[in-house]
Amino acid sequence: MSKHERLVIVGSGPAGYTAALYAARANLQPLLFEGMQPGGQLTITSEVENFPGFPEGILGPELMEKMKKQAERFGTRFEASEITRVDFSQRPFKLWQDDTLYTADAVIVATGASAKWLQIPSEKQYQGRGVSACATCDGFFFRGVEIAVVGGGDTALEEASFLTKYASKVHVVHRRGELRASKIMQDRARKNPKIELVLNAVVDEILGDGKAVTGVRLKDTRDGSTRELPLKGVFMGIGHEPNTGIFKGQLEMNEVGYLAVKAPSTATSVPGVFAAGDVSDPHYRQAISAAGTGCSAAIDAERWLGEHVTESWN
Repeated sequence: MSKHERLVIVGSGPAGYTAALYAARANLQPLLFEGMQPGGQLTITSEVENFPGFPEGILGPELMEKMKKQAERFGTRFEASEITRVDFSQRPFKLWQDDTLYTADAVIVATGASAKWLQIPSEKQYQGRGVSACATCDGFFFRGVEIAVVGGGDTALEEASFLTKYASKVHVVHRRGELRASKIMQDRARKNPKIELVLNAVVDEILGDGKAVTGVRLKDTRDGSTRELPLKGVFMGIGHEPNTGIFKGQLEMNEVGYLAVKAPSTATSVPGVFAAGDVSDPHYRQAISAAGTGCSAAIDAERWLGEHVTESWN
């Protein structure tokens, strides 16, 4: 026996929680599946200083808890589990949480995107204490110190260029002898006196004193030799991966997996399914922009339901 819902929100974080807040206030009684990382990427971020309304800053997990409570206050229901399969080929839409089937009149996808990491233990140990995947979020904390950006594409060089506003020097560490970035980005980086290219090298280990990053151990990809580079921060610039695996073949997406929306709306390729936050945003990936599209998705869903679904399916 399936459980029917008027609106299901898949994913949490600023987009999912804001969508839930607006949907709940519109009496849509949303059911939100929080996924494997309730609160999204901000739960692994320490201080958030660029979210409006918090002049002293706020811890990422605390901000997400406040958003969740606000959505809960107006009647959002939460499932601390993830949707593992969907079928959007007909209405009502079908969503499975393992073997449990849910049907829904409308769906908002807010599953986000995950930063690509090096997958070394020391990286996880120092996340939020010198290791970051968001220059815009955390660059301010590295005024006047040396840092590294890992990667050789446009993302890495954009991050490095931005970080030179704060850091005294930015080392761009890339495993190959040539960068992958566009020529214009390479030229810009080479002309910037604060950027130093470290080619044919990988981060073998992130070094620290137990509390914060103190440097990195670099390994030469040609001869395997290692050397240590003292610095205070390491930024991952190897890209993001949208969490859209279960929507392949169900929703239209771009070549790297970000969901396609019919801007300025949040409508996806399937009428009645909407997308909010990083899952459909390869450009900004900020908490405030994710929250904004969460608001838009809830309003889009409410209007769509009003026009297309006069009574709930059974």
